[in-house]
Amino acid sequence: MIRVLRYGFFALIVRPVLLLLLGTNIRNRERLPPEGPAVIVANHNSHLDTLALISMMPLRDLPKLTPVAAVDYFGKGAFGWFAKHIIGILPIDRSGKTPRRNLLDGAIAALDAGKILILFPEGTRGEPERLVTYKKGIAHLIKIRPDVPVTPVFMHGLGKALPKGTYLFVPFTCDVFVGERLIYCGDVGDFMSDLEDRMNVLAQQGCFPTWE
Repeated sequence: MIRVLRYGFFALIVRPVLLLLLGTNIRNRERLPPEGPAVIVANHNSHLDTLALISMMPLRDLPKLTPVAAVDYFGKGAFGWFAKHIIGILPIDRSGKTPRRNLLDGAIAALDAGKILILFPEGTRGEPERLVTYKKGIAHLIKIRPDVPVTPVFMHGLGKALPKGTYLFVPFTCDVFVGERLIYCGDVGDFMSDLEDRMNVLAQQGCFPTWE
């Protein structure tokens, strides 16, 4: 039953909203990972980000797609159940109670099971389309599984359609830019620099004006 609900939610609700109401344009879709283990990383400005990334992939890949999200935000009550079973999140404890050495255990297990992880290295939702310094968790994860490819994605417009701090949906054209995959280079700092450089390049491809 949960499987049917999940497919129905994305096929009948999420995809029509993103394609018809927002007119989402995806550039270089062919660069998205065709199978796992793999990681997709993206900028994070909206509640819609995770749904948009999942919807870019074929419906048949839905069981493989695993967004990583904070358990303190998504882990409680009916909303937590929906996030875990319908959206398919992998909850991560960022309260500090979980030993640092164990924080990545769930993500590593998911990769070993052939999943495609969705990560937001900014750590939380920021201002619309404004990139900030990334946290190094993604690099430490890939250091443990260095053969896993990382695909950077920059999304523009979702931060205006449903920005942080509001649940008022505003139809706004959205553009998604998919970059070429990265492979761990042997150094955490170099990997993070490469990732940030590639995200900045993607952010500039649309030549969009700065948000007012």
